[in-house]
Amino acid sequence: MELNEPRELGARAAEVLALAAEVAAADGVEALSEQTLLDVRSPVRSVRHVLAEAGGELLGYAQVQPGDPASAELAVRPSRRRAGVGRALLDAVRVEPVSVWAHGDLPAARTLARAAGMEAVRELRRMARPLAAVRDEAASDAATDAADADDHDDAVPDARSRPAGPAPAGVVVETFRPGRDEEDWVRLNARAFAAHPEQGRMTVADLRAREAEDWFDPTVLWLARPGPGAPAVASMWVKVVPGEDAGEIYALAVDPGAQGRGLGGHLTRLALAEMAARGLRTATLYVEGDNVAARRTYEREGFVCVATDVQYR
Repeated sequence: MELNEPRELGARAAEVLALAAEVAAADGVEALSEQTLLDVRSPVRSVRHVLAEAGGELLGYAQVQPGDPASAELAVRPSRRRAGVGRALLDAVRVEPVSVWAHGDLPAARTLARAAGMEAVRELRRMARPLAAVRDEAASDAATDAADADDHDDAVPDARSRPAGPAPAGVVVETFRPGRDEEDWVRLNARAFAAHPEQGRMTVADLRAREAEDWFDPTVLWLARPGPGAPAVASMWVKVVPGEDAGEIYALAVDPGAQGRGLGGHLTRLALAEMAARGLRTATLYVEGDNVAARRTYEREGFVCVATDVQYR
């Protein structure tokens, strides 16, 4: 086995993506995060690639993303495990100060981390809730509205808007406009996630790379403004992968100066109502393990923890 560090993956990107898909199918959890896969498929940043190979076969892959400290992820072909590939990749990425993600914190990852003398330093929790109750509430509200309309000869409101309720006073909620709102969203995101090691560093190029993905839908990316044309003070981004029956609360951002106004709760209910209206069965999201306030907010909306990603150092 040999380790190679190409400056760019080029034609080898397809091999890495195939390896990642094979690992995810075998483990039931993605070994490489969305950002890592984007840096393979549509690179816009300078990252470090490490390939483990033998006889022309790709045995494993690792990527190091810049930061302070840097962050790394690795994946080993299932048929080539327990042969030192994972440890070789781990040693290769640790030539610099780095934190390494273990998605799903599987037993093999914990064993590898312990053998390397690493300790858990961060948790990212995946939370989920069913959407059936949201659909039932919308149907009940629609029936009530229909009855009221019969009595008052009024138009029936869109049922999907009822669970979210009205926006906080003085706030206008609009959908994202590709080609016009990128700078505004990135500015808001940077303020909302100033202390976040990954989310707060997103650039316009990072955003546009996601806009090029087949799942991107600007109608489920909302911006809350204090008035038409004003800079956004909050946003909600929902990710729905074509063919899947779950939707993800992908990014919820509230400007520090606009916190305490109920924007996060309103946008969360808006997202849940829209996902339910589209027939999705489950809503998911990721939240930092030590963000107790956010976890409690989501728990109040019916979310429970279903998996944990752990970062080791």
